[in-house]
Amino acid sequence: MRFLILFTIFTFLVSPLRAVDIWGPTGHRAVGEIAEINLSKKAKRAIEKLLDGQSLALVSTYADEIRSDGRYDQYAPWHYVNFPFDSTFEAHPRSEQGDLYGAIHKCISVLEDDSSSKDDKAFFLKLLVHFIGDLHQPLHVGIADDRGGNRFQVQWYDEGTNLHTVWDTKILETYGMSYLELSLNRKDLTAAEKEAIQSGTVKDWMYESRGLCLQIYENTEVGENLKYRYMYDYADLVRSQLQKGGLRLAKILNEVFD
Repeated sequence: MRFLILFTIFTFLVSPLRAVDIWGPTGHRAVGEIAEINLSKKAKRAIEKLLDGQSLALVSTYADEIRSDGRYDQYAPWHYVNFPFDSTFEAHPRSEQGDLYGAIHKCISVLEDDSSSKDDKAFFLKLLVHFIGDLHQPLHVGIADDRGGNRFQVQWYDEGTNLHTVWDTKILETYGMSYLELSLNRKDLTAAEKEAIQSGTVKDWMYESRGLCLQIYENTEVGENLKYRYMYDYADLVRSQLQKGGLRLAKILNEVFD
């Protein structure tokens, strides 16, 4: 009986995380790990000191973990940016609560400010690691009408879910690799290819994800039962987005700390 009670408590505490984490812990940790591999020595030392030795992979899920704490409710809208498909980010009114684009710039500004405390820099660094991951999940640059695909009902291998959840967790879970396996099996890129990925601005990367989001909507029907073909079509894209997120996060951090 004691074992059964302990098992039930453990299951309750652990299993809900998979349902609420963005990109899932696996995706965010892969972004953090790939970024850490591509840090300069100076940036790596500064970040290790700031995070008291914690890795970028470990802190990558922090922005989701604090969502259960009401003291951090103000940061909930920072995980996404929405504007209609027939409009642009610049033309559409910005959310008064903030958005993913503004959040990334806020994090960078705190890290670049010499007057910021160590605690503030550590806090916003953890958020930045997460938000760059979110930026590369296409449905986080979505539309408000269906809450970024949360109201876009589909099936995943015969089970009901929504399009946002498919892209947050289902594809990665079905793929079945750990974050270390994903980072170790990243595409082997030349220096020129890495430079091309890291070029541009946060806004450029946002619009890149927006283009992918539009493609996903154009190629997915409400109520569709997504199975093997969907995995075949999109698993490599998910892996590519994680690698891009990691490389671009490294670029930002190298610029901040070098």
